[in-house]
Amino acid sequence: MPTVQQAIEIIRRGSDELIVEAELAAKLKTGRPLRVKLGLDPTAPDLHLGHTVVINKLRHFQELGHQVQFLIGDFTGMIGDPTGKNQTRPPLTREAILANAETYRRQVFKILDPQRTQILFNSEWSDKLGAEGMIRLAARYTVARLLERDDFSKRYRSNQPIAVHELLYPLMQGYDSVAMKADVELGGTDQKFNLLVGRELQKQQGMDPQVIITMPLLEGLDGRDKMSKSLGNYVGIDEPPQEMFGKLMSISDELMWRYIDLLSFHPSQAIRKWKAEVEAGRNPKDIKVLFAKEIVARFHSDRSADEAEKNFDARFGRGELPADMPEKRVRETQAVKVLKEAGLVPSTTEATRLIEQGGVRVNGERLTDRHARFKPGETLVIQVGKRKFARVTIGG
Repeated sequence: MPTVQQAIEIIRRGSDELIVEAELAAKLKTGRPLRVKLGLDPTAPDLHLGHTVVINKLRHFQELGHQVQFLIGDFTGMIGDPTGKNQTRPPLTREAILANAETYRRQVFKILDPQRTQILFNSEWSDKLGAEGMIRLAARYTVARLLERDDFSKRYRSNQPIAVHELLYPLMQGYDSVAMKADVELGGTDQKFNLLVGRELQKQQGMDPQVIITMPLLEGLDGRDKMSKSLGNYVGIDEPPQEMFGKLMSISDELMWRYIDLLSFHPSQAIRKWKAEVEAGRNPKDIKVLFAKEIVARFHSDRSADEAEKNFDARFGRGELPADMPEKRVRETQAVKVLKEAGLVPSTTEATRLIEQGGVRVNGERLTDRHARFKPGETLVIQVGKRKFARVTIGG
């Protein structure tokens, strides 16, 4: 077993803040397994690599012998946490929340040990609060304190609306920590205010306050915004191996190091060695391949990672076509409509944009005319962007 200091070093790796380290050391010295909480609202149907930054830290706690409490916010998800938003987020229905929650439950065990993971739903205690309980909870925090939260204060100063139910969100998240008797709570840096509310509510209940560990937010594939399914800049942990591999190979060389630092399980010294080799002239693509294969193997298998690499090399290294190209038959003949009906683009507007930017190839030749028409009965190999291929037969 590692010493307390060694355990803290493992826990600190990749984290942004640890509040308060002395309190964590004291909890670790007791020798008992700690209750380590992470709450996620199932606002989208799949987990992506951005979620895994903090879930991986839960895995570290499990490896140190502690008990993970993975909380699915089926109640708070209906309120809608506006963290990082400058406007009210529409709440989801209970039905949508429960459907997404089932996906979360299945996918999280790709990372966590089921034997050391307790899956909880906060409706279990939140539904029981009732009107009286909600009013009593609301009485324990002032509006002035809630407006200290950055996104609330910005909206208040700019006269943007803040719904009353949004002010309740940090309180409900904090109440989860009371109900769960959490020793440690993890979250992204955008959750710091909510995590501190949990500490405060636990103190008011006479409990030993939870230690807070915040994790950095992972940028999406565009390198700008936080990874998000709604922005389309994500890598889902349930995506096919080749899609996952291709997306990771598409990130910039600079962003690659950010992803490696936050997502790789390789030892720190190995990552430092890679960086030194690239500085000395090694092609960063070599490192990107190693990282992409690590991630694909983690969520699929070593064999899938090897096949994804071979397929990627065939497509982009030697110009070969992918072996698993989907077969499509469409009724349309006009280029933009063919692309849409074949599922290669979401709309004819997007098809037009891609054609004008030179992002569409037909039988290996760049398509330049959005008004082009294809002959009924002919079969075409259509490529959109770098990764989308289809063999399309034009209907007669």
